[in-house]
Amino acid sequence: MTDEHAPRGIDFDKPNAARVYDYLIGGKLNYAIDRMFAEQILAVRPESRDLALLNRRWLRRAVRFGAEQGIRQFLDIGSGMPTVGHVHEVVQAIDATAHVVYVDNEPVAVAHSEIVLKGNDNAEMVQADAEIPADVLEHPTTERLLDFDRPLMVIMAAFIHFVPDSRDPAGLVAAYRDVLAPGSYLALSSGTFEGQGEEVRRAAEMYQKSGTEVVARSKAELAALLDGFELVPPGIVFTPQWRPDDPAEVGAHPELASQLALVARKV
Repeated sequence: MTDEHAPRGIDFDKPNAARVYDYLIGGKLNYAIDRMFAEQILAVRPESRDLALLNRRWLRRAVRFGAEQGIRQFLDIGSGMPTVGHVHEVVQAIDATAHVVYVDNEPVAVAHSEIVLKGNDNAEMVQADAEIPADVLEHPTTERLLDFDRPLMVIMAAFIHFVPDSRDPAGLVAAYRDVLAPGSYLALSSGTFEGQGEEVRRAAEMYQKSGTEVVARSKAELAALLDGFELVPPGIVFTPQWRPDDPAEVGAHPELASQLALVARKV
């Protein structure tokens, strides 16, 4: 995408994490500043493209699991760019009446999601700051598409590691948990330093210097965010280890995925 065709409100002075991620998974909804930064990350961690794709594959398995448990409502927090195999495509292939609300504050993600979702009455994008739950939960689109008296799945894929401890990630997760009906699910993935080499820390430092805070968390730190939830087996594991479609996909070193993932059920 060329910069002259950018929607209004784009900050070209620094890369955007959602657009960098889009570039890494082969998308076209990114700009020169994002591509330049992504190439710098790739120079430090050449596997970064593969790691981003592993996270997307986990997300698809997680939402398919939710649909198989009877969930027909999905709230995707920090959903990012509309890519192939987005949540609504996965769940509506199982049940065309399933409802999906995407949430992001990145103008490119919002604009293109609206294009992708045009004509889909059961899936819409909400432009809001997900760290202000009331702006998400009380949005007219959310209130119209989601019934919080019935179970739903909240998705936080590669989102919580952008919420530093100073902004109370446990409180943020709890704010969404408190509105959920029992039997609802949380699907969450996060960057981690567990089992990682120095290049992962260097990549995280590059994000910090670019103006994007990144907090890699351990299994114990992620578990501490799950008050009121019970983990679904296999618990907190690296993304390729979470219910792979084929055990061969896990590989000899799943820790190289650099992201932990989980699904938990509200009790």
